[in-house]
This record gives sequence, structure tokens and C-alpha cells, in this order.
Amino acid sequence: MAGNEAQRSPAPLRPMGAHRRTLAAQLAADHGGVVHRNELARYGVGRNAIRDEIGAGRWFRAGRHTVAIDAPVLGTEALRWWAVWESGAGARLDGVSALLSDGMTGFTAAAIDVTLPARNRHHALAGVRLHRVDCPPPMRGAGIPRVAVELATIHGAQWAVSDRQAALVICLPIQQRLLLPARLQLAWRGVGRSARRQFINAVIADVADGAHSLGELDFTRMARIYGLPTPSHQVVRSGPRGRVYLDISWDEVGLVVEIDGGHHALALNPVDDALRQNDRVVVGERVLRIPVIGFRIVPEKFMQQVRRTYDVLGRA
Repeated sequence: MAGNEAQRSPAPLRPMGAHRRTLAAQLAADHGGVVHRNELARYGVGRNAIRDEIGAGRWFRAGRHTVAIDAPVLGTEALRWWAVWESGAGARLDGVSALLSDGMTGFTAAAIDVTLPARNRHHALAGVRLHRVDCPPPMRGAGIPRVAVELATIHGAQWAVSDRQAALVICLPIQQRLLLPARLQLAWRGVGRSARRQFINAVIADVADGAHSLGELDFTRMARIYGLPTPSHQVVRSGPRGRVYLDISWDEVGLVVEIDGGHHALALNPVDDALRQNDRVVVGERVLRIPVIGFRIVPEKFMQQVRRTYDVLGRA
């Protein structure tokens, strides 16, 4: 008996008073101000000690597992940890929530998306959208449990409330260098079913391959619908910096349309685009620019602009 007792791990020391509160604050600092009860227990802060601190108004009960240190109102990071801890075993951030946790900006989520195994017990939480799946996607790296960026991007686009929002979810991680287009394409090939398959497939091609993904037949078809004559494509012009290629042109009225793929916003491409456009304006041509993603979302608005511009130039 004595031998068995000697082999047991010693119980953790129980920090008291100010030392206990300092320890809890240090643990919570890694989670936006909250700490899991199991983590406190690992350092000797048990149920009774937590109850005493909550009773004294120094700590606050935020859930079955979550204790808030110093403040009862949870901030953004703390809410994400709370959502993962309280949703159920195996929970992880997914979709836009995972992307925001990875540093994506320019998007405000209406709820926290959490994925967890369907076989595990789950708990509905206000402000949390649960996705229960048989085979949850693997989690990435250190920090808060979350899905890899490429899969989170695809899921976020699938769960978006509109095609416009889906396109934004796909574009932002690429533009902010959180994700390489090639990795997104590879992950997308592994997706079996999607309610937005055709649209997402087109947008991923757009951000990965720029204007080349928008075939000449696509634009020509739209031009025909709006009563425009068939334009010329990939027209060669000579300028101060040598030869340039224009995406679309109606030479008879001096109208040029440039289709800007996702790569146009990167590095010095905006400078080159501006110089090329200004050169065409100097020699008397009118240039309209159409972001390729915009053409996917609201093609009618851009084509109305093209139609009006063509008519104005034709009357000049």
C-alpha cells in the first residue's frame, strides 16, 4: 500500500489569496481574460476556491467550464474561447470565425461558427452557430482550436448569406496574404458537395487566375444581351512603355474595358494599371475598369455602364 502511494503523482499545491488570483490572471491572459476550470485545477485551484472567488465578486462564472477573470463582460477573443469550451468536446472555430482568429480583417461576423463531431454531446449557445459533422476537419497549429485557413475559407463561403458575401470571404484571405491561391484550389478540389458549387468554383478561379478565368465568350455573351456589337479581345497597342494588351476594345468608338483579376490589387500592379490606363486616355480612348469579382456578383450593373458609355461615345 505504501509503495502504491509512493508512485502516485503529488497533488498540486493549492495557491492561496493574492497568489491564486495572480496565477489565474496569467492563465487567462492567453485567452482574452478567461480560463478553463480544468486549467485552474491543474495548478491547484479547485472548485471550492473558484466558488469563493466568484462569491467575492473577483471572478465571474461565464459557463459550465469558463471562468472570467476581473471582468464579467467577455471581449472578442474571450468569446471565441468560450464558444469552443462550452459548445462540446472536440469543438473548433470554423468558417469566418476561424479566419478572423487567424488575423483576417474587413469582415464582421454575425455569429461564431463552431464545428464539432456529431457523435459528441453538444450545447446550444447564444451567438454561436454549431455545425455538427461526422468527420470534422483537422485543427491547425497552436492557439485556439480552429480549422485550417483554406478549409475555413471554403466553409465560410458556403455558409455566407449571399453570393456577394461568399465572394468577399474568398477574396479577403487571399488579398491579406493569409492563404495562397494554390492551396485554396487544392482544398476546393476535395469538396464533394456544395450548394454554391458553380459560383464558388468561378470565384476561386477568378482569384487564382485573374482575368483569364473570365472567358472571352462570357463577356461577349453579355455584350450581345445588352445590344452591343462584338468587341475585340486582347488588342495590342503601342505606348510610351512599349506594347500593351487591352482586354476588350470597341475601336469604332474608342472604348476600352479592362477586366481586373484579384492579382491587380497586389504589389505594384495598381501602379502599372494606372499608367496603362492613363496612356490610353491621353490618346483619346475611354477606359472602364471591371473587377472580375464584381462581374460575377453584379454583371448587369457593369454592363449597363458599358452600354451607356458606348452610346455616349457613339454620339460624339
